[in-house]
Amino acid sequence: MPYSAVIFDFGGVITSSPFEAFNRLESERGLPQDFVRQVNARHGDTNAWALFERAEIDAEEFDRRFAAEARALGHDLDGASVLAVLAGAVRPAMVAALDTLKAKGYRLGCITNNVPSGHGAGMARSSDNRDELEQIFARFEHVIESSKAGARKPDPRIYLMMCDLMGLAPQDCVYLDDLGINCKPAAALGMRAIKVTSGEQALAELGAVLGVGF
Repeated sequence: MPYSAVIFDFGGVITSSPFEAFNRLESERGLPQDFVRQVNARHGDTNAWALFERAEIDAEEFDRRFAAEARALGHDLDGASVLAVLAGAVRPAMVAALDTLKAKGYRLGCITNNVPSGHGAGMARSSDNRDELEQIFARFEHVIESSKAGARKPDPRIYLMMCDLMGLAPQDCVYLDDLGINCKPAAALGMRAIKVTSGEQALAELGAVLGVGF
């Protein structure tokens, strides 16, 4: 096999995209579409979102900072409301694909930007689907969470952490993420990167790369 491992993002890949939930929240609040993304794109490594994903601030401080950042862009939106909609719905076909890959001998890893205290895209382990999520995470050989690692994508260090844990070179790995900004450093390191726009598209591309049917 030209590749030994497949590394997945979680929110937006294994689960539906959190951006879909953000758009629903924006619609409910009368905010411009993609406003949450706009807030999180400003000062991308030092804003409230980045600090929370590295566990450098708590939920209360995130709420305060995010609200201030939203006001700076002309709208009112508290950070607590954003956190409340984060957990996405699990994509059963992606979970089945994990089992297919394991059966064919591929090693599996997960790198996810998440936030502490059970919040985060697909990472709300205190939620009603906690047991389901734990069963999914058990399929991965290694899981790196930004809130525990102290680094977050697209920092190249977090990809290299996974390679070190697996004892593999980046060239041995396929990487899937729903954000192009997170795929770029993986590709630059030598991984085969696949940008996920839907579950169907991701599995089609991954199947073509590996010669595996899903």
